[in-house]
Order: sequence, then C-alpha cells, then structure tokens
Amino acid sequence: MTPLSDELDALEKSIRQLHTEWEKFFGGIERKPPNDLETRVKNHIKKFAYGDIRNPTDRFRYQTLTARYNTFAELWNKRLRAIEEGKPFGVHGLKADILPPLASRDALEALRETIKPAPTAAPGPEVRIRAPEAESEAVKTLYERFVAERQRAGESGAVKFDSFQKLIAQQASRIISEKGARAVDFRFETKDGKVSLKARPVK
Repeated sequence: MTPLSDELDALEKSIRQLHTEWEKFFGGIERKPPNDLETRVKNHIKKFAYGDIRNPTDRFRYQTLTARYNTFAELWNKRLRAIEEGKPFGVHGLKADILPPLASRDALEALRETIKPAPTAAPGPEVRIRAPEAESEAVKTLYERFVAERQRAGESGAVKFDSFQKLIAQQASRIISEKGARAVDFRFETKDGKVSLKARPVK
C-alpha cells in the first residue's frame, strides 16, 4: 500500500503539471485543454475526500492542495468562459489584448523586465497574490501602491489598471508554475528614480 505522503507528493506534482498544461493552452501552445489530466487530478482528490486522515500534517497538506486546485480551477473556468464569450485573451485567434497608449506601454514593458523572483524576503510592505484574476482587491492595492510610488519617484506615463492586472496575472502564474509556489508576494523598490517590482515565491 502506497504511503499517504507519497500519494500527496504525486497529487502535488499532478496539480503543478496541470497548471503548466493549462498555461500552455491559454498561451496558444496547445490547441486543446488538458481535460484528461484534470479528470485524473479530480479523481485523485476525491480518493481522500471522505477518508479519515489521522495524521494532522497529512490532513493539513491535503486540505492545502485541495484549496490550491480549487483556486486554480476557478481561474481556469473564468478564462475559458472569456474565450467562449469572445472576450480578448490574445490566444487561439482571439483579439489580442489592447495595451494603453505609448507612454503606458513603455511603462508596462519596463515594469515587466523588473519583475524577478527575489531569493529572500525584503523589508517593505508586500501584497500576497494567489490567483490574480480572483483577487481583484489585492491586485488593486498593488496597483495603487505602484501608481503612488511612480508619482513619488517623478516617473511619467500612466498605466491602466486592466493592463497592470493582466501583467501581474501572467507573472504570478509563471512564478507559481515554475517555482511550485502557492502564492507570490509582490513589493516595490525605488532606485535611481525608477520603480521596480520584486516578486517572492511563497512555498
């Protein structure tokens, strides 16, 4: 009989793989959604849904993995509905996302280049993001701080919230997938009059 800890290791690996496959689909790399893999993940989760997990550590880990999958699933369903309704997502022949005017485009591109995972925690207020498209208030808080920091630093060029939100969603999804994190902490740094955004994976 396979130990429960090994089963949970396999479940975590499957959820991570499923997240990667969904990102490939939404990014236009794969033409079909990973429905077969998602069915296997659901069955794996259901396998322990009504069981009595006596070990507190295993029980907490199972609940955490289940919550992570449910958060991802909600996000994937929202993005699928947007595709079905013909809303712009920039994949599979749909209309590409419209960026703000040139000044805003430049500001966003500059910000995109600065978003890199920080190896350790750093001082300063952080905003934790788990599922950007499902946590609009957290992303809005991050956006308002970004705007305030840019104004304080004297940077020009406005950035629209919708474009900022999409950028954060892309970066958070990539970091969560690549680092196997459950969330991402974002914070700002200002150096030489330029505001940069740092991301720290949360395991």
